[in-house]
Order: sequence, then C-alpha cells, then structure tokens
Amino acid sequence: MHGPPLVGWLLVVVGTAAGVYCLHRARSGAAGERRAARGDAVMGLGMAAMAAPVTVPAGRPWGAVAFAALFAAAGVHALVAARRGADAHRLHHAVGAFAMVYMALAMAGTPAGGHGGAGGAGHGEGHHPAGTPLLTGLLLVYFAVYVVRTLAAIVPVPAARAAPPGTSPGMTAPPLPRVRLELTGACRVSMGIGMLAMLLTM
Repeated sequence: MHGPPLVGWLLVVVGTAAGVYCLHRARSGAAGERRAARGDAVMGLGMAAMAAPVTVPAGRPWGAVAFAALFAAAGVHALVAARRGADAHRLHHAVGAFAMVYMALAMAGTPAGGHGGAGGAGHGEGHHPAGTPLLTGLLLVYFAVYVVRTLAAIVPVPAARAAPPGTSPGMTAPPLPRVRLELTGACRVSMGIGMLAMLLTM
C-alpha cells in the first residue's frame, strides 16, 4: 500500500482487531450471524495483511496474484451465498472482496494499475495514483455511504421508557444483544473506514 508506514500499521491494528473479534463472534449465535462473522473476519484479516508496509508477498507480482485469487474466491463465495438468500450482508462482503482484488492488482503494477508494489517504492514525488480514477471514486462513494449507514444503525435512539426506581432516564444499561450489535457495527465501521483509507492511499 502506498502512503506513510504509520497509516499502514494503524490499518494493520484495526484490521487485526476487527478480524479477531469477528472470529470470536463466529463461535456463537445463529447460523446466519456466524456466517456473517466469518466473512467479516476474512475481510478484516485480509485488510491487515494487505496494509502491512513490510508485507513481502504484496510487493512481488506473485504476491499480488495470490491476494487477488484469495479475495476473488471470497467474493464469488459471498455472491453465491447472497443469491441463495443466506445473508444480505454477503453482498457487502462481495463488494469488499472485489475491491481488495482491484487494489491488489492496481498497486502491484498489473494491468489494473501501472505502478510499483504495495509496500515498495512509490512514495516519492513522482508517484501517481494507481488504478482507474472512476472505479476508485465509485468504491470510495460506496464505502463512505456504508460507513454512514452502519453508524446510523448502531447509534442509540433516545426512547421514553420506564426506568427502575432510583435511576434517572437514560442511565439504564443496554441489553446484552444490543451491546453485541453495537460492537459488531463498530467493527464493520472500522473496516469500512480502513477500506476508505486504503483506497485513498493507492
């Protein structure tokens, strides 16, 4: 990935934390929730691997092909699952996976882009954005809208409800399912922001 190494390492931390949490979440819950959590984990850990400034495979042609093949397979799997009605969130997984394919090929200098490797030279004055500006712009719009919609879904809406004696309204603890929903949403927002950062630093 182009851009300052600090940004890359921050994305590694965010992607790894989100991926590990999603792997933990995939161990419990309904079948649909576990499938969605596994897809989120793949995206988070894959984002961490691609964003690492010192990822050796990402800086070599075969590394770009390996990343592209991995995420292409994940995207096709998500599309097939979405068509079967397994989980509507799988469509987002498919978009994310194909965005990772696009970034891997563009930043590695394959036909999708024309510049150096993801972690190699290219930070100098002569660096030009990799990939196709139109497609990069469309992906930026998609992930920006996704982040805003996900944030709107997890922000608690004030509601007038009876509070236990001795407590003031708004001071009651949210139920456990709501807490898990908010944590899941926070992970998805962080990964969406990570995708935006990766696209911006191409």
